[in-house]
Amino acid sequence: MSAEIRDAVRTFILNNILRRPNYKLGDDDSLIKGGLMDSFSLVEVQLFIEETFGFRPDDVDMTVENMDTVRMIADYVAAHR
Repeated sequence: MSAEIRDAVRTFILNNILRRPNYKLGDDDSLIKGGLMDSFSLVEVQLFIEETFGFRPDDVDMTVENMDTVRMIADYVAAHR
């Protein structure tokens, strides 16, 4: 995973989903299980990935098993670019 992808994902989540740009969000902090994101937030992440990285993640991939942390989202993007 590149630091550039990870930083872009983190910045998007902090600014657009949590709306708390100064929140200390670690690479492995649980977003969904930890209650920071919900299913509507996953749709926002899906659209962000499409607009920013040029591909649309499959709906079946937008799950807690694939998208629960910044690291997991960034790894998914890196693997599918």
